[in-house]
Amino acid sequence: MNFHPVRVVATAALLALLGAGCQTVNTTETAQPAFQRNMVSEKRVITDSSLARKVQIQGVNVSEGPGGFLKVQVELQNTTRSYRRFAYKWEWFDKDGNLVDGPASVAITRQFEGKESLFVQGVAPNATVRDFRLKLYENAR
Repeated sequence: MNFHPVRVVATAALLALLGAGCQTVNTTETAQPAFQRNMVSEKRVITDSSLARKVQIQGVNVSEGPGGFLKVQVELQNTTRSYRRFAYKWEWFDKDGNLVDGPASVAITRQFEGKESLFVQGVAPNATVRDFRLKLYENAR
């Protein structure tokens, strides 16, 4: 499956600081994973440099799920020592670059501890989707 150039857009205002102390997260994983990720290059548009310093995109993994639906997984890292809440939204595009609406077109709220990494995942609303955009937002609550 050929993918058009990936359009990952990190747009947002400031992330809400929710007063947690200096908590950190220790993690472990296998040194030689049994899987092979399909990491793709991406284009980033940063309109909020403050947000870009707090939440960074570590990588974008694209695969084809059941029924030919595009599946995207993005690893994000909280670069601060504070608990963070944020929201994200997927936008999906067909082969002609037209926006495809679907139930995944709503913002989803997540949170993570200081220095923690997490994955956000999206599955295209139909099999005609060939590209995507991920938007990151300040969480108002």
